[in-house]
Amino acid sequence: MLYFTFAFLVLACVYIGNAALSIFAGILFAYFLKPPKTFITLRVGTTPLQIGIVLIGATISLPYALGVSSVYLPWISFFVIVSFFAGLMLGKLLGIHHRLAFLLSSGAAICGGTAMAAVAPIIKAKPQELLIAMSIVFLLNAVAIFIFPIFGNYLEMNNFEFGAWSALAIHDTSSVIGSALIFSNESAQVAATLKLGRTIWLIPLILIANWIFNKEAQAAKFPRFIIFFILAIIANTIFAFNEQVINIIQISSQAFLLFGLFSIGSQFNAEELLSISGKPLMLALMLWSIVIPSAYFLVKYF
Repeated sequence: MLYFTFAFLVLACVYIGNAALSIFAGILFAYFLKPPKTFITLRVGTTPLQIGIVLIGATISLPYALGVSSVYLPWISFFVIVSFFAGLMLGKLLGIHHRLAFLLSSGAAICGGTAMAAVAPIIKAKPQELLIAMSIVFLLNAVAIFIFPIFGNYLEMNNFEFGAWSALAIHDTSSVIGSALIFSNESAQVAATLKLGRTIWLIPLILIANWIFNKEAQAAKFPRFIIFFILAIIANTIFAFNEQVINIIQISSQAFLLFGLFSIGSQFNAEELLSISGKPLMLALMLWSIVIPSAYFLVKYF
């Protein structure tokens, strides 16, 4: 029954092609059927989503990627730095433990759960601290997938603007792509390209974490899919894939992205979300309330 329902829901999500529906179906699947920790969607994690993002790269040419990045890369860097240190300052003002504030600031500024998982061993974060930070980011990212496209349409943003806005204002790569994919395929391409600029900041983040906490540097995994994403862009530039090949890649990419979003939704845990305390959530919301309108203003008027 469990696997039949899983197969039916995934095929339905891929057929319908709606990213919001995919993550919502995953949440319902987890809530009502309570799959074991060894279930396939929990074991694969974000791997299908990463494959989908790499395939998006194969539909983008290098001149296009450089053209998009050259416009926003300085602003992305500015956003990362300001968001990160603003989070640390707000955490201190709210009386949040420095390790938890560092985790939330890292996730909000760079790439959500990936950034927090990378720095957690360096700053010696306790499991409960990482759990709280991950739960908050998961909650906000799930909300972002649904509300960003609604506001994007309401604000009459074009595909490029919405992709850039998502890449600047949403935490996790999965939610950036999920939100942009609901809006349009072109928005997803823009969002994936610009989110790369934020993710690269993982490297200086790890160095900053080591410096602030005065610990010996530990090995932290840089997302390998980012490297493959760049290689896919280069491959498309060299081989100049024709329209038929691009269409096949786009269909495959969307299938992996939708399955990946379903898998992320299936990791929903109501008990973990109920464990979130007020101050860390307030910190995340305060940061978001600054970043969202600032990113919109930048994308719309610069």
